Amino acid sequence: MSEVRNAVQKLYNTYPFPPDPLLDEPPPGYNWRWHYQSAYNFCKGKKPHKPQVRILDAGCGTGSSTEYLVLHNPTADILAVDISENALATAQKRLEKSGVLKDFQGNIEFRQFNLERARELEGSFDFINSVGVLHHLPNPVVGIQALADKLADDGLFHIFVYGELGRWEILLMQRAIALIQGDKIGDYRDGVAVGRELFAGLPESSRILQREKERWALENQRDECFADMYVHPNEFDYNIDSLFEFINTSGLEFVDFSNCDFWQIERLIKSEDLRERVKQLTIQERYRLIELLDPSNVTHYEFFLAKPPLNRETWQDDQLLLTAKPELNPCMLGWESKSLLDYNYQPITLNDQEFEVMKLASGNPQRNLTVKDILSQVNCTLDEVRSLLRRQLIMMG
Repeated sequence: MSEVRNAVQKLYNTYPFPPDPLLDEPPPGYNWRWHYQSAYNFCKGKKPHKPQVRILDAGCGTGSSTEYLVLHNPTADILAVDISENALATAQKRLEKSGVLKDFQGNIEFRQFNLERARELEGSFDFINSVGVLHHLPNPVVGIQALADKLADDGLFHIFVYGELGRWEILLMQRAIALIQGDKIGDYRDGVAVGRELFAGLPESSRILQREKERWALENQRDECFADMYVHPNEFDYNIDSLFEFINTSGLEFVDFSNCDFWQIERLIKSEDLRERVKQLTIQERYRLIELLDPSNVTHYEFFLAKPPLNRETWQDDQLLLTAKPELNPCMLGWESKSLLDYNYQPITLNDQEFEVMKLASGNPQRNLTVKDILSQVNCTLDEVRSLLRRQLIMMG
């Protein structure tokens, strides 16, 4: 175990990851997965009421995720940990250089730390973010269990791990490089050089080369990305069945994939007869069917976990909805306009009624308006309000 851990640490000290440039300004746009209010609304169907939260960036690398966590959660207490001291040094420089700490009212701490020892961390966390980390641990089960034990009762655990079907060509190249390296495995600069030479000589008909060109070539111009992809010393890839086995070891409950639209069977099966038959499958079987039908796009799984039982508000009760107080989702671009980008950076166009509802909601909570108050001023139905909720354009406080 310690040999694997040391090898991973050596890789990221050699090639700190991700190699995102250090900017003199805050990062552009938003990432709703790292915005606690928006992520909570996605998972629980409502705005959180806890004013002060603790966040753990579990495997922060060079700080790209930490920077967004600071930007989106300006009053939170944030602990960012990583195994690589070089990556941590870059992360601290990133936050200092971009200026995101200037308006940050919470506390931020960086710590070199082994995630399998997460139980040693003080207190619990309302939000745990672990992107691209668990699948590189010597024993991912030990890691997810240790982190799950630090999740607060109403907390959220955001995870990103690799999918085997969409990374099949990567696995083949990893094995090819390792065969050629022989006793030089662990010399990551040599591994990158070997991999580059291999790609340079492959025929255009090569499936590995075609996949690299269509999906990865742009980011892999940087040696840090190439090394992380093709010469990593330890990687676990999952399919839906092994993923849910992994999740079940945590004792937590699966909430949803963050890219939930991808996991809708209707986009792949048009036959009404087949759709009826698919309804007889369990939700896990449906997910498995989707990845079998669209394997090349399952390069990873990004999802949320929570402590059971998961209480998710659906707002089907009319009286409950009428007394709720709507607010705008903070992760949007282009407001105040009828044409804007939603929380997923997808373009949407509001009709007149939706626009008026959102204009009134934009003043909450200061105006203290309920849905009933708003509907008394706008010719809009409760179902149209629910549509805004489903599309994550508003959330209920």
